Parts: sequence; structure tokens; C-alpha cells
Amino acid sequence: MRERSPEELESLLSRLVKQQAKLALQVATVFVGLLLLIPLANLLAPKVAGQNVIGFTATWLLLGVLFYPIIWWLSGRFITASDQLELEEEREVEG
Repeated sequence: MRERSPEELESLLSRLVKQQAKLALQVATVFVGLLLLIPLANLLAPKVAGQNVIGFTATWLLLGVLFYPIIWWLSGRFITASDQLELEEEREVEG
């Protein structure tokens, strides 16, 4: 393993931060899109949003039951992708 200069390490760290910021923006965009989809569905398709599904309206089923697993899944994807970015940078620093 060759020694890297502080400038090279700073450049690698800067690139990692930019990649993780891009990833965070992508996940946030999906999250905000989901949040906006609910009132939009209520506005554009009130009959569908008000449809009774296993004792809940479709809107409340999404908000009260399905929303949290979706958020957990998004969070897990973010953490996995972020860890992968860090591993790639670590391999580059070591190799």
C-alpha cells in the first residue's frame, strides 16, 4: 500500500461526501414523492383513495400501515448503498 498525500486523501473524502449527498438527495426525492402522492391521490382519485381495504380506506392503509415499512425499506437501502460507497473508497485508499 502506497502512502497517499493529504491532498489525495482530502480529494477522496470530498468525493465520498458528494456521492453520499447525491444518494441522500435521491432517497429524499423518493420520500417526498411518496408524501406528495397521498394528497394527490385524494385530490385526483377520491373514490380510489376512499376505497375500503381490509377495514381501512386506501389512504389510511397507506398512511397508518404501509408507510412505516416503506420508510424502513428506504432507510435500509440508503444505509446499504452508503456503506458500499464507503467500502469502495476504503479499497481505493488501500489499493
